[in-house]
Amino acid sequence: MLTHRAKYALKALLYLANHRGEGPIPAARIAGQENVPLKFLELILVQLRAGGVIRSRVGKGGGHELNQDPRKVSLLTIVRTIDGPIAPLPCLSLTAYTRCDDCDDEATCGTRRLLMRAHQATLDAMSKTSLADALKI
Repeated sequence: MLTHRAKYALKALLYLANHRGEGPIPAARIAGQENVPLKFLELILVQLRAGGVIRSRVGKGGGHELNQDPRKVSLLTIVRTIDGPIAPLPCLSLTAYTRCDDCDDEATCGTRRLLMRAHQATLDAMSKTSLADALKI
């Protein structure tokens, strides 16, 4: 299940994608239009900026905008930027692998084998899904 943080990030990014080309958009405008708490959104926008998904400008005329074409911003990138690793088990993680404490042998671990295909299918689907897939324009 997505966290509220990831859901709000998606809402903000879709708003930015739908208003691409209009210049930087203030966080307050996004929060108001997307029904997201402003203070929470501001923290999310900091993460998205640090992850290279958006760029921001301060001062008069400032705000936030996508850093690249919406077709190049995958769901996988967004969720990893906001929530971190996607894997259901640490031994399946591509970005934060660690061996499970209670596992004697990954090669014979039934739990790992059971979740491996589902996890790979999720990664494939998320990497092939971009912001552009949900755009209204």
